[in-house]
Amino acid sequence: MHSIPVIGLVGGVGSGKSSVARAAAEFRSPSWPSDSFSQSDIVIISGDSAGHEVLRDADVRQSLGERFGPSILDETGEIIRPALGRLVFGEDKEAERARRDLEAIVHPKIRQRLEQQIRGARSNPQVRAILLDAAILLESGWSDVCDAVVFIDTPQAERLKRVAASRGWTADQLARREASQWSLEKKKAASDFVIKNEGDLQTAGRELAVWIDRLLKRLKP
Repeated sequence: MHSIPVIGLVGGVGSGKSSVARAAAEFRSPSWPSDSFSQSDIVIISGDSAGHEVLRDADVRQSLGERFGPSILDETGEIIRPALGRLVFGEDKEAERARRDLEAIVHPKIRQRLEQQIRGARSNPQVRAILLDAAILLESGWSDVCDAVVFIDTPQAERLKRVAASRGWTADQLARREASQWSLEKKKAASDFVIKNEGDLQTAGRELAVWIDRLLKRLKP
């Protein structure tokens, strides 16, 4: 295990991984040397942000346009993410093929960006741990860059409430998106630790921060 560990965060769609990561980074523990456990101690790397950046890459846009047609591009040539999503998220064979083609185009470039960010974070002497928040961390095989994986366990009703408020999704849209990912049971089984996120975000963040602190103490020579 690396002395500055990468901890992957996984969970169901709308589980609040990003919010729990931020709460953990902001949590203060008297056992840590800094006055606050902040971004200078924990770096949060977002797979979603990396994915958005990759979709702005000219070569990627061209490849996606050639594969999926002009309907996924706006008048400036930018990717219309909802239009692309409608083609690749679902359980039918056509959607599965489209999703595999999308992944073949974008996943290698996303991984490159994530690895670059991890190297940059590890070069900073203030950084003690790295949280990698990536929805498809396990499905994409990116867990091999992680030293540990944590599953954020959030009730389905709460997840639906969140995605309805933030994205305007229905229960059917949530189910279609989750059908393209590993089951929650499989994700949980592949994780090293499980954190309940049932409404009290600060409690979940504190639990993650304390777990990170214990991990770091085990890594001390």
